[in-house]
Amino acid sequence: MKMMTRSGISLQRSYAAAGGNGESPGEFPFTRGRLASPHTQTAWIQRELAGEGDGCRTNQQIRYLLAHGQNGIDVIGDAPTQSLLDPDHALAREAVGTQGVSLCRKQDFLDLFKDVPFEHVSISSSAPAFLALSGLVLAAREAGFPLDRLRGSVLHGPLYTEDCSYAWHLPVEFRVRLALDSIEYCSQHMPKFHAYLEDTYFFSESGLSPAEEMALGFVQLRHLVRKLMARGVAVDSFAPRIAFLVNCGMDFFEEIAKIRATRRLYAKMMRDEFGATNPRSLSAAITSHTSGLSLTAQQPVNNVVRGAVQALALVLAGVQAVEVSAFDEAYRTPSQDAHIVALRTQQILELEAGVAKVLDPLGGSYFIESLTDQLETRIRARIDEIEAMGDLEALSASGFFGDIFHQAMEDAQLGLEKGEVPVVGVNVHAMAEKDDTLLRDIATAKIETWRGHTKKIEQFKRGRDIERLSERLDAVAVTVAGSENLIPAVIEALDASATMGEIATTMRRALGMPADIFDHPLPGRDTGAKNVA
Repeated sequence: MKMMTRSGISLQRSYAAAGGNGESPGEFPFTRGRLASPHTQTAWIQRELAGEGDGCRTNQQIRYLLAHGQNGIDVIGDAPTQSLLDPDHALAREAVGTQGVSLCRKQDFLDLFKDVPFEHVSISSSAPAFLALSGLVLAAREAGFPLDRLRGSVLHGPLYTEDCSYAWHLPVEFRVRLALDSIEYCSQHMPKFHAYLEDTYFFSESGLSPAEEMALGFVQLRHLVRKLMARGVAVDSFAPRIAFLVNCGMDFFEEIAKIRATRRLYAKMMRDEFGATNPRSLSAAITSHTSGLSLTAQQPVNNVVRGAVQALALVLAGVQAVEVSAFDEAYRTPSQDAHIVALRTQQILELEAGVAKVLDPLGGSYFIESLTDQLETRIRARIDEIEAMGDLEALSASGFFGDIFHQAMEDAQLGLEKGEVPVVGVNVHAMAEKDDTLLRDIATAKIETWRGHTKKIEQFKRGRDIERLSERLDAVAVTVAGSENLIPAVIEALDASATMGEIATTMRRALGMPADIFDHPLPGRDTGAKNVA
C-alpha cells in the first residue's frame, strides 16, 4: 500500500541528507533500524503482558488479547514461579497466582498454551528461562508443532538475578551454565527462536540511567557470548537469534537515542570483536516494555498518558515489539480493562497516527544524532570500566552489581522526595485522595491468592509414578555433576511429572548446597559451586 499524508503527499520509506551519503535503515551499523522495511502485517509486534492465577486463567487472557488484535504473546510467572518455588511451598502459598501465572509442572504449560496458534504468534516468557523453554517445548510437542518453527524468546540474567529480581538460590556459575545450555540447545533445535533475550528491563527498573542500563546489559551479553564461543559454538550459529528487551522511561528523546546507539554499538561489537559475518548476527532485534517504575498509584489515569508517550518513543526508535505497561500496574498485573487500553494505545499509534510510515523519522536531527553519539560513548566507556575490574562472575558473587542496583534505588527515591524529579500527581499537581477517583476502582481491584491451584498441585504430587519420577530427577542430578547440556534432562523430568521446585532442589543437592531455601533463607552472596562448567 502506498504511504501518504492526509494532504496526499507521497512518503518514502526513509529519508536521508541531500546527496545520499548517509546511512540508511537496514545498513551496517544499523543505527537507523534493523530492517529496510517493517513487518508486512504490522509495523511492530504488539503484545501485552499476561499472567494471573493458573494456566487456564492466563490462557483466557491470551485468547482475549489475540481476539482484540494482539499478534504476540508475553507471559509472566508469579513470584513463586520466578523464585523456583512450587505453589505448596510454605513461602509460596500466599502469593500463588497474584503477580503472574503459576507454572511448576507440564500440565500448567499445556493449560497455558491450549489452542494458541503457534504458527501465527511469537511466544515470550518472563519466567526462569530453563523452565519456560522446557515447558514450551512440551506444549509444542503436545500440539504436534515442530520445534524448528517455534518463534519467541526467553530471558537470561545470570549475573544480576539474585540482586534485583527473584532469588533462585543457585550459584552464579551455575546460573551462567543454565543460560549457556538454553542458548546452545535452541541453536541446535529451535533456529527461529530467540534463545537469548538480554533483559535490561528488569534491572533498569531499579532506577538506572539509560546509559547504565545498556552498559550492564552489554557486559552480561559479552560475557555469555565469550562463554559460548569458548565451548566451540560458532558465533553465527546463535548470534542471529540474540535480542534485547529494553526499558523505556519518560526521557523521550534519550530513550530513542539509547535504542539507536544500542544497535550501532552491537553491530560494531559483533563484527569487530566476535568475528560475526552473518548480517543477521550484526543487526540486533530490540523489544521493549514501557516502564512500570514510571507508573504511579496516585492518579492512575495519568499512567495511560505515560504509556502512550513511551510507546511513541519506541515506535519512532524502530523497535521490533512493544508492550505497554498497563495503567493499573502500580497495584497489580493488568486487568482486562487495562489490557485493552494498552493494546488500543499501540493500535492507535500505528493505524491513526501513522507514526511507523517512515523509518527512523528523527534520523538526521542534530539533537537526536548528538544524543546517540554521546550515549554510545558513555555506554562503551562504562563497559570497559566494569570489564577492567576482573572476573564478572566473581564480581557478581561479591555483591558488586547488587550495590549498583541498590544505590540506584536510593538515588531514585531521594530524587522523588526532594522534588528533583517531577512526577505529576506525586510531588507536583497532587490531588486529595477523595478527589482521586478516576480509574481507581479498576486499578485497585485485588487478585486473590489461587489457593485452589495449590490444592491441585498437592493432589497431583500424590498421584505420580514415583519410580519414573525418581529416575528422571536422578538424571538431572547426574547431568548437573557432569558437563552435558541440562535442557534435555529438565524437559524429560518435567515430562515425567517432576515439578520446578523438585528440579531446583535436585540441582542444589547435586551442587552440594542446602536443598531447600528454608536452609538458606536470604539471598546472601554466592560462595561458588562445584562441577558447573
